[in-house]
Amino acid sequence: MTVRSIRFRMTAWYAGLLTAVVIALGALLFLHLKSYLENTLLETQARRARQICDTLVANVGTTGEAYVAREVAALYGPEKSDRFIRITGRDGRLVYVSGVPFSQAFDPAAVPAAQQSSLAEFTRKQPIGDGPALLIAAVRVRAGGAPYLVEVGTSAAPVETLFHHLLLLLGVGLPVVALLAASGGYLLIHRTLRPVDQIAGKAEQITQHNLSERLPVPATGDELESLSIALNRMITRLDDAFMNSKRFVADASHELRTPLTILRGELEAMVREEGAPDQQRERLGGLLEEVERLSMIVERLFALSRMDAGEAQSEWVRFDLAELATTTAGQMTLLAEDRRIAVACDVGLPVMVNGDRSRLKQVVVNLLDNAIKYTPDGGAVGLRVFTAQGSAVLEVTDTGVGIPAEDIPRIFNRFFRVSQTRAQHPEGAGLGLAIVESICHANRGEIEVESAPGKGSCFRVKLPLAA
Repeated sequence: MTVRSIRFRMTAWYAGLLTAVVIALGALLFLHLKSYLENTLLETQARRARQICDTLVANVGTTGEAYVAREVAALYGPEKSDRFIRITGRDGRLVYVSGVPFSQAFDPAAVPAAQQSSLAEFTRKQPIGDGPALLIAAVRVRAGGAPYLVEVGTSAAPVETLFHHLLLLLGVGLPVVALLAASGGYLLIHRTLRPVDQIAGKAEQITQHNLSERLPVPATGDELESLSIALNRMITRLDDAFMNSKRFVADASHELRTPLTILRGELEAMVREEGAPDQQRERLGGLLEEVERLSMIVERLFALSRMDAGEAQSEWVRFDLAELATTTAGQMTLLAEDRRIAVACDVGLPVMVNGDRSRLKQVVVNLLDNAIKYTPDGGAVGLRVFTAQGSAVLEVTDTGVGIPAEDIPRIFNRFFRVSQTRAQHPEGAGLGLAIVESICHANRGEIEVESAPGKGSCFRVKLPLAA
């Protein structure tokens, strides 16, 4: 799965969105819960402070400050309950301050005095060194003609411990949630896009030779089903267009054979007439050559139309491909000797295949003819027949001009010719390799090419071995 694939992008988006939502919700929960717990603790301390004011400090004029101090220590036991209590009289005079609590979380004597405030009740969060802060609620009251400030507080350690555990839980749980989200999202998206893979795989198998096949139509009732139906309709239209084109080529090539034969015969008769001027004979000879070239093109088009119609498979036999290649190479040796081109034939044991013998011989002829035609004088052409990975391989190599890399994918197209070869050999029509490819497909084989300009070419035909 590449980073640019739809699966990766949708999975990343799904997992990232879910992770961001979890982080946002966790942060909101953390802040809200922390504020809620601290406010709850402060409210509890404020109630105790008001209780001390109403039951003890309010009667200080009658009972005295010493009595208030003893009663606070006896009734509330701040040291055992880890609570901070301080009562301050006029001018900051201490009436009572609690001792060091049992947990030793803070030292009451080190807690600074409250800031001057005109409020009757107020709260504050007092930092204590490097440890947990102290949550203090203060209540002002006037008793016995004097002002008093009652402060009650407790350590924020339980709240901070709770939040440390919550952060640890989020830190451990968040990667797990992200992993589960990514895995679940990938499985969901993979299942959703599975019909796309099936459509793409089938589309890769459909070529001009099997346009009768159709793409699978997933019964999902969504856009994928509509897309498959639309693509199948397009393939049907393409199939009709190809069939019309093939029918036109077959009909045209068949109809042109007769007038070209008549025209060739008439030109030959005119050339053989006695008393014809030499200049007229030369012109007639040129016309006859063009008619011969046109006849060859028509014959090749007619051969292509026959193979498109599937006639090649009706003449299958079992034969030795190595023997066929050797015989054909021997027949074409004279063409190579005229240009001092060495043809090396490397054939070992018999290689038996099933196919149309005459058509496969045409493959050998076309490949050798091209190799000889596009190899400079004094070059070399090689022919090999061997077996590899359960296939019969026919390989034709040359030391010719080669084919540019950008033209290799198009050399099997009908009427396509490399610009360099078109200038050097204007008599070609660009149908030879198209015929070779059609014959290979008709015989359940394939052809591939390796070439580089100035270094020659290698055409490799692979056919199934006979059982």
